[in-house]
Amino acid sequence: MPRPAPSRHQAWALLAAASAAGWAWGSRRARPRRAAGRTRAGRAAGPARPRNDLRQYDDLADHWWRREGEFAALHWLARARGALLPPAPWPGAPLLDVGCGGGLLAPHVQGYRHVGVDLVTSALTVAAGAGVDPVRADSARLPFADGAFAAVAAGEVLEHVDDLEGTVAEVCRVLAPGGTVVIDTIAATRFARLTLVDLAERLPGGPPRHCHDPQRFVDPAMLAERFAAGGVRLALRGLEPHAGDYLRFLVDRGRSVRMRPVPRLAGVYQGIGVKQSDGDQTATAHEERARAAGV
Repeated sequence: MPRPAPSRHQAWALLAAASAAGWAWGSRRARPRRAAGRTRAGRAAGPARPRNDLRQYDDLADHWWRREGEFAALHWLARARGALLPPAPWPGAPLLDVGCGGGLLAPHVQGYRHVGVDLVTSALTVAAGAGVDPVRADSARLPFADGAFAAVAAGEVLEHVDDLEGTVAEVCRVLAPGGTVVIDTIAATRFARLTLVDLAERLPGGPPRHCHDPQRFVDPAMLAERFAAGGVRLALRGLEPHAGDYLRFLVDRGRSVRMRPVPRLAGVYQGIGVKQSDGDQTATAHEERARAAGV
């Protein structure tokens, strides 16, 4: 008989054990902790920063497109996010990437005109090199007209913003009726703090130290309510790294890791929704596509 798949908690325990083994294998002495201000590869990354400090992205500006670098997991999440976006409804249809960072979503949104919004100028410069039209703006005050975008992506940004309610309202405002929004963020749970802050910040492929402030993690039910107030019914599912892919990543840091959907919303979670309008059949068609994708 085939062996049952490990539970979510067992998978994370496996990843932690494998990571520790990988560190020990790759050096004469295991180094379970990093010195402040250094990357996991041991290179200087600038001064230690407070949690959720935008200056850390300037410190790590050369890491955006290093698949083995400090933003490795953002590549994995960008691929999962792009997989939920529908094909461009017409050539050059505008897509807004809120919190675009270095433009890691760009390879996964062919056919769209990819507009990226961020507050970090160095990240926008990198994104422009990836073909993104960069705009420096606050996500809670977007400089675009109502309904200006056929699709909006907001990946790994909602847990960083100062004004979550304002950001969600703006995302809904600039999304055209029948348009699709795709998000991923981190749940406001003790499990998320343990796995994604206390543990993952010390593991290869995890976020940089002090990247997240767990006080800003986002309750899934509250987020769904705020999107609903903006006319978007959001369907949610959890995400976690594929354990086998992660083990291979430990051996070859250039490898990608697939994110697999899970029913629980305790850690990283993903959402997709369609902006409604009265009698809008396009929105219904997009919702059927979301259900077919298993969301």
